[in-house]
Amino acid sequence: MRMIGVFFLLLLLSAVMVSAIAVVWTRHQSRALFVQLTQLQSQRDALNIEYGQLELEQATWAEPRRIDSEARTKLGMLSPRPQDVQLVRQP
Repeated sequence: MRMIGVFFLLLLLSAVMVSAIAVVWTRHQSRALFVQLTQLQSQRDALNIEYGQLELEQATWAEPRRIDSEARTKLGMLSPRPQDVQLVRQP
């Protein structure tokens, strides 16, 4: 009877140790994943800011006044004279 009691005691002790190690490992994994999550959220926020800045820059470059100004200054383009304009009608 004593041998069975010692066996169950060792079995329970090993179960408690395995459980304790599993808890520590799970907490470690949870903390590591939380750190990774916060890093990814920071990266997402930075990318969202950059995307907003790029949208603003695109809107600025695509503004008709700016395109007209760039065409006139850099490319030397001018508006056509009224007599140079021809209307083309489709049949």
